[in-house]
Amino acid sequence: MPATVSTTSSSSVALQAVIRDRTAVVGVIGLGYVGLPLALTFAEQRFRVLGFDIDPAKVEALGRGEVYIKHLDGARVEAALQSGGLRATSDFARLGEADVLIICVPTPLTIQREPDMSYVVRTVGEIRKRLRKGQLVVLESTTYPGTTEELVRGILEQPGLKCGEDFFLAFSPEREDPGNARYGTATIPKVVSGVDETAGDLAQSMYDQVVSRTVRVSSCRTAEATKLTENIFRAVNIALVNELKIIYERMGIDIWEVLDAASTKPFGFMRFNPGPGWGGHCIPLDPFYLAWKAREYGLSPKFIELAGEVNTQMPHYVVERLQLALNDRERSIKASRILILGLAYKKDIDDPRESPAFEIIDELLRLGAEVSYHDPHVPIAPRMRSWPDLPAMSSQPLTAEVLASQNAVMVVTDHTNVDYGLVSRHASLVIDTRGVYRQSLPNVVKA
Repeated sequence: MPATVSTTSSSSVALQAVIRDRTAVVGVIGLGYVGLPLALTFAEQRFRVLGFDIDPAKVEALGRGEVYIKHLDGARVEAALQSGGLRATSDFARLGEADVLIICVPTPLTIQREPDMSYVVRTVGEIRKRLRKGQLVVLESTTYPGTTEELVRGILEQPGLKCGEDFFLAFSPEREDPGNARYGTATIPKVVSGVDETAGDLAQSMYDQVVSRTVRVSSCRTAEATKLTENIFRAVNIALVNELKIIYERMGIDIWEVLDAASTKPFGFMRFNPGPGWGGHCIPLDPFYLAWKAREYGLSPKFIELAGEVNTQMPHYVVERLQLALNDRERSIKASRILILGLAYKKDIDDPRESPAFEIIDELLRLGAEVSYHDPHVPIAPRMRSWPDLPAMSSQPLTAEVLASQNAVMVVTDHTNVDYGLVSRHASLVIDTRGVYRQSLPNVVKA
């Protein structure tokens, strides 16, 4: 449905004024991989920022000037605190202090692979308790089309406070790419829309203050669909190269050599690399959000769901390749010592969300293997919502002795600062799921 046209109110005029002169207080709810960079970006543009998080450890760390996301520069946090631009709290009673509230909370899947909106619902419920005239609420969490206009608006609107006149509601999807040295919060174009024209104008005016470019679209549903489309595009292409990897392996063709050659074409080809599965907060989740919503309209998105099936099977495929390689060496996977290289979902970051490494570890443990891991960016394996029963683990040193003591080493995440020459020299068997080893080595099996 198109955005509703609203009339200018005194509340919107007053809010627009404090946004433009940067005296507005910006509340960012959720200080994780999306919320903290966003809070810092606003603080660096002279806004006063109040960050909210239910995790007191994060709030306390920020209060000490410590950064808990490794790819962020700690000097940014220290500068924001010293200038008074950023304060963090777990006291949600202070939500009323903010002129703008930006929601950056998780939107995971249930065990049935349906949208879990509990974090959004609880957050919006907390906002509703303190909602006052003249506030702008912006949802940034990735979600299905209709969430902002139907779910969030339905919770917030109440007697005495009318959306579009007393308070304002918008959606602007996050586009964070942890560890990307070229693009950050301030330099990635920002898609923006409101449930009505006034809310869209307010949200666009606010983001115009802190990002290089805003992209206004006609409705929140369009903005929500834009984010899903971006990540479904990636998910489908990752599934394609993962399926090609399996086919070419049977044919005795090296997928990495094929991709290197195909990448020389200057048009009509965009490279995606295969791997042991998909990871991160968006790509493994977003296709299922759209598929779930599509069924409400009597549609079955077969192409999207097929891509999901291919990608979710990749951890099992690489474990199967490990089993076959061990069998060739007359060894069972049961009681074998397996070292996993890399817990993060992609190289050179400390973000383990939805990493295929956890699914691989879980399957190996169920098969009776003894599993350990090494990751220079993740010293302690965090507790994961999707794998709550995994044992506590910590990163093992990567030494010749440790490598020699393993029956197999599996490269799951291709971090740059790992000595892969050391690995190939001392490990009896290496399962390479990331194309680290391009040359043929007798102890390296590509998976």
